[in-house]
Amino acid sequence: MPPDAARSPTPFEEPRRKSMIPSLPRETIISIVLFAAVWQVMSYLAPSLGIPAFAIPGLGRIAESLMKITPIDVAVTLGRVLLALFVSFIIGIMVAVLMYLSDSVERYLRPMVRILMAVPVVSWILFAVLWFKGVEFRIVFVLVVVCAPVFTVDALDNMREVSRDLKQMIRSFRPTSFQFFYKLMLPAITPGILTSWKITLSLAIRVVTIAELVGAVTGIGHRLSVAQELFSVADVFAWTLVLVVLLFLLEALIVQFETRVLRWRA
Repeated sequence: MPPDAARSPTPFEEPRRKSMIPSLPRETIISIVLFAAVWQVMSYLAPSLGIPAFAIPGLGRIAESLMKITPIDVAVTLGRVLLALFVSFIIGIMVAVLMYLSDSVERYLRPMVRILMAVPVVSWILFAVLWFKGVEFRIVFVLVVVCAPVFTVDALDNMREVSRDLKQMIRSFRPTSFQFFYKLMLPAITPGILTSWKITLSLAIRVVTIAELVGAVTGIGHRLSVAQELFSVADVFAWTLVLVVLLFLLEALIVQFETRVLRWRA
């Protein structure tokens, strides 16, 4: 075989090549184009349907609003979400480990975790306004108290689902507590934890906009509030589109990380 001849890809190389070149599915592109076309037609037909023209702005007006997006507000909202998610993840994992190691601790904490998850987001925002003075602390508090219980429940459930045979096999080597968690529990719960991150990220994006509506002077939620007061539907749509794109980008990063960490499953 000549040295310069092209080598055909092996079965082990093909999945890796595909994962490193992400592409937008054709169905997604078609859906977005159809939605944009329907929206544009509705903007033309709005007056004849008795709908105010400003209520369904055309794509041109939305594009103008997108050009006026302030990056500082996007960065502030992104920073709040990431900070709250990391704090929520640390708290959630610590509580889940304590509940896993002690049945009595779990019996006391599980009802509290369920209660926290049952409280509506609006109630937490009202509590934060009444309890705390700092706006930034209010927003982070609301995000953490909403997201941390999700991490706790998901992590604990994943720990409970680890095979008993695997646990007994690992314990036969007399590992330390750290080695038991690092060698068995952490790899076993990683897929579930990454799924929990995807779910909680979507939850945090929705919650932060509501939290920013109360008292914040920066961020996407604040800009949405200003647009609502000015009856600027184009600005509302533009900022909402920024939130959707931001969520998709963050989820794409998690998927890329998941592909690298869990490449052994391919």
